[in-house]
Amino acid sequence: MRVDLFDYDLPPERIALEPVSPRDAARLLYIRRDGLEDRVVSDLPDLLRRGDLLVLNDTKVIPAQLFGRRPARAAGGEDVAVDATLHRRLDENRWRALVRPGKRLRAGDVIAFKGGLTATVESRSGAEAVLDFETRGKTFQKALAEAGVAPLPPYIARRRATTDQDREDYQTVYAAEPGSVAAPTAGLHFTEGLLTRLKEKGVGAVCVTLHVGAGTFLPVTADDTADHRMHSEWGEITTAQAATINQARAQGGRIIATGTTSLRLMEAAADKGGVVKPFCGETDLFITPGYAFRAADLLLTNFHLPRSTLFMLVCAFSGVEAMKAAYAHAIDRNYRFYSYGDACLLERAP
Repeated sequence: MRVDLFDYDLPPERIALEPVSPRDAARLLYIRRDGLEDRVVSDLPDLLRRGDLLVLNDTKVIPAQLFGRRPARAAGGEDVAVDATLHRRLDENRWRALVRPGKRLRAGDVIAFKGGLTATVESRSGAEAVLDFETRGKTFQKALAEAGVAPLPPYIARRRATTDQDREDYQTVYAAEPGSVAAPTAGLHFTEGLLTRLKEKGVGAVCVTLHVGAGTFLPVTADDTADHRMHSEWGEITTAQAATINQARAQGGRIIATGTTSLRLMEAAADKGGVVKPFCGETDLFITPGYAFRAADLLLTNFHLPRSTLFMLVCAFSGVEAMKAAYAHAIDRNYRFYSYGDACLLERAP
């Protein structure tokens, strides 16, 4: 399938650089099978039914972006400022990281980061390097918390500096399992009050875990979806969590995936009959139109970048023409796009 089929024009001013407050005051475009409905996120208790189940991703964003310097290698040389985003832990002290400027680093280089962290470049391939940190264990975690910053998406980071407020804003209120370098952004719209109102309505909730990797920011450079290599991410659905999802479905409730991460994880764990099995491991599931969904009935998600794997996923869920019409409506009605933007509630196409 041609990648350019998933292109659309977005005015730059539609990209949200800050979240709304309170979180559930964000606008919500309800994309029904029979049309579109403009709502707000706080309307969710009115849109969902007793017995429905929200599947939330409880991953926690780590302060994975570090700034440091590589000293000059020889007399007369110069030191180099280094920006590293940790995205995959290999063991107690080794991490894969996206590094800039990658071409100025080579194996054996020592990088002194802010906060007293020091790492040796074990290997480098393009913009990715394996960093071996001298500090490890709880001492490393403490230093990372003090020195690292939330790695905001490039379309925000290029236009403003990261602030202390982002540490709170770029985290769901139910985040519990550290490991992501990007937030599961659909979950950013929930407040404790909204979760309470949903519970009072009889809407259930269960948390699963999928750690979002830096690959979520990488563009699709292939001309055809068949040639795109999807990044893999680690996720887990426990036996108890799978049982909760399957029981809700068996009792007639609808399964609402909160975010594309929850959706991809459930789909990776579901059998052909739609029964979600316990899962623990990596998934690189790439969902494009034509995919037969098994696990979710509705999807709560944000507005996604053109030509991205996430826009392809929502087109697979609700139909290409329906999603293009919905996005055109959202642009015309001044919805806010991307990570800090507004949300959509999608009904699955037949």
